[in-house]
Amino acid sequence: MEERKLMPVNLDSYKPLRELVLEAIREAIINGTLKPRERLMEIQMAEELGVSRTPIREALRKLELEGFIVMVPRKGAYVADVSLKDVADVFEIRAALEALAAGLAAERITDEEMEEMERLLVEKGEAINNCDMERLVEVDTKFHEAIYQASRNQRLFTIINNLREQIQRFRATSLSFPGRMKQSLEEHRKIVEAIQSRSVNRARQVAQEHIENAENSMLESLKNSGLPAGE
Repeated sequence: MEERKLMPVNLDSYKPLRELVLEAIREAIINGTLKPRERLMEIQMAEELGVSRTPIREALRKLELEGFIVMVPRKGAYVADVSLKDVADVFEIRAALEALAAGLAAERITDEEMEEMERLLVEKGEAINNCDMERLVEVDTKFHEAIYQASRNQRLFTIINNLREQIQRFRATSLSFPGRMKQSLEEHRKIVEAIQSRSVNRARQVAQEHIENAENSMLESLKNSGLPAGE
């Protein structure tokens, strides 16, 4: 009997069913449960998640737009195979958008949001000291989301989150690069200082540098892992 890959969704959740299904499949791709180039069978996925095929179809269409899967004519849906070029393309766009978000945050952030960012710096330092990679990735994600929130631009928030999710499966790989964890923490401190001082240009500059450094670390790590270069 074929091993079950997806766990049934929580039908008692307050979230719409289509959103629960989308999150379940996306997370399975990010954490490697569903492998690159693996074919996604609607009937099987519906049975495993405990839903009908309709929300599965809706989720697959959305995941195709997000870059997580590819639809092959007359063959169906497959988990997207990511190359170094794909990762570099995502970072190229993200660097520009993160700089925009940080600049807007420097203009619009509240005192409460500033305190939250400072607290997240402390939590990130603790995660590094405890070598807690899972917690580190979680806090790192919250830190960037705090910047997007402070930008007061919901569309920007949505677009950047979409880009980040496409390479989420490689985040731990990037942070594991020698010296990257502490370097990342120091870069976050510079971003906080720039936003705190309401320096728009400085905030944009350090945010862009942070993403470019993250890209370099991730690409170096992925080259060693054998990820294809792409076109």
